[in-house]
Amino acid sequence: MTERTDTPPAWDERTQLTTFLDYARATARSKCEGISAEDARRSPLPDSPLMTVCGLISHLRWVEHWWLHVVFLGGEDAGPLVDATEEDPDPEMRTAVDVPLEQLLAEYEEQAVRFRKLVAEHDLDAKAVRPMRGGLHMDLRWVLLHLIEETARHNGHLDIVRELLDGRTGK
Repeated sequence: MTERTDTPPAWDERTQLTTFLDYARATARSKCEGISAEDARRSPLPDSPLMTVCGLISHLRWVEHWWLHVVFLGGEDAGPLVDATEEDPDPEMRTAVDVPLEQLLAEYEEQAVRFRKLVAEHDLDAKAVRPMRGGLHMDLRWVLLHLIEETARHNGHLDIVRELLDGRTGK
């Protein structure tokens, strides 16, 4: 059982933000516990074929990569999002069904370890290297808040998909 807490060990802003992001990440991992390999690759929603457990975990992993490595640090994008097009905007979700869930979860956790260090080494007011909408350079605080929101929203999708697949519900 994945252990998780939303209670930070300290009450400064950085600790609160990182605790909530870790809590959301742990929640995503907990939604995957005990699912069969077949169900992890299957979409129970006929009009949303990309909405699989594997697809959602892959999406979370690559969204974090995009925001922290590519946008914040200005690094090159080396993942499946490089292949995104208008016709195929979420290749990380489509290709994830060919990757075992255990591998996707391990990559997500390995990346989280690297990004925890990155966040600890930068001021929350530090600006992203790459500009976004309207030329704005988001600060690290905004990126963390966005990742919390994104992960929490997709945890809701994981809840629904999991319940439809095998009836499992949980916290």
